[in-house]
Amino acid sequence: MLYWLTALSDGGDFYNLFRYITFRAGGAFLTALMFGFVFGLPLINVLRRKQGKGQPIRSDGPEGHFEKQGTPTMGGLLIVGALLTSTLLWARLDNPFVWMVLFVTMSFALIGFADDYAKVSKQNTAGVSGKIRLALGLLVAAIAGYWAAQYHPEELTNQLALPIFKDTLINLGVLFIPFAIIVIVGAANAVNLTDGLDGLAIMPVMIAAGTFGIIAYAVGRTDFTEYLDVHYVPDTGELLIFAAGLIGGGLGFLWYNAPPAAVFMGDTGSLALGGALGAIAVATKHEIVLAIVGGLFVVEALSVIIQVAYFKRTGKRVFLMAPIHHHYEKKGWAEPQIVIRFWIISLILAMIGLATLKVR
Repeated sequence: MLYWLTALSDGGDFYNLFRYITFRAGGAFLTALMFGFVFGLPLINVLRRKQGKGQPIRSDGPEGHFEKQGTPTMGGLLIVGALLTSTLLWARLDNPFVWMVLFVTMSFALIGFADDYAKVSKQNTAGVSGKIRLALGLLVAAIAGYWAAQYHPEELTNQLALPIFKDTLINLGVLFIPFAIIVIVGAANAVNLTDGLDGLAIMPVMIAAGTFGIIAYAVGRTDFTEYLDVHYVPDTGELLIFAAGLIGGGLGFLWYNAPPAAVFMGDTGSLALGGALGAIAVATKHEIVLAIVGGLFVVEALSVIIQVAYFKRTGKRVFLMAPIHHHYEKKGWAEPQIVIRFWIISLILAMIGLATLKVR
């Protein structure tokens, strides 16, 4: 919205700053951060009053989790609110990719909110039927995949770009939308599975968002794409503003989610943020890089898939408990130890993902 202040500029005054994506990204970050600090505590108080017993705790979970009984959930509302406000305020509202990513984020937030509400109101961990959540997620992702394909340059439409092998494009044709669905829904659910310890999910999400903000800015500029020899995707640079808002909102949330958490993110936040990362990856044609940068989320999801498949086949378990962060809890690792080590892994993977921009 503030971008339109450039209409008042003569080319050399304060209003001219609003032309620059980097300036507006800084504004989005600070706006989202302040949103989190201002509305965080009031929101937590409201959630605590409305939810009573808070998020139900799994009876078969690690014993230390029973100490968290009564902690309210739906804290993702704080992140999503900060993200929506900062993006609408600082991004160009005529940019199709901004609206596509916002559509995915808000849609998955609503799906997650419905699930959280069902869990809290019924005081069990079942929530909304998994089939219903999956069906809605598939529909949202299909719309987003089609949306992105309409605004990709003709030479990249329905193509899969490969990192390192930068001259190689794989024509997915009609399979592009199913592929986009897998990326977006997979990312949403992988982040959801990772959100099991205080502060565990939000920092890797912010690290991935920062990485993809840089990627979006780079692939949206012809001078950067020529230097890096990556494919140019017009208009994606504005997604840096969205990413900056996500980081600011995430930090505001982490202030209250740091151990011991005053509020849980819930599916409202985890599904929304995971879907957002998947949508940015599809928009920027860096879907495979998301699997690298978000490698922690991939491992968390795979641990559940492996556990379920192996148990159905043999009646035995590969891990003491899945997702894998619970496995380490069962082995006796302290919660902060798991969280910080997973943060470190996420940062390493982000550096590897960024390296793919130049390596070929």
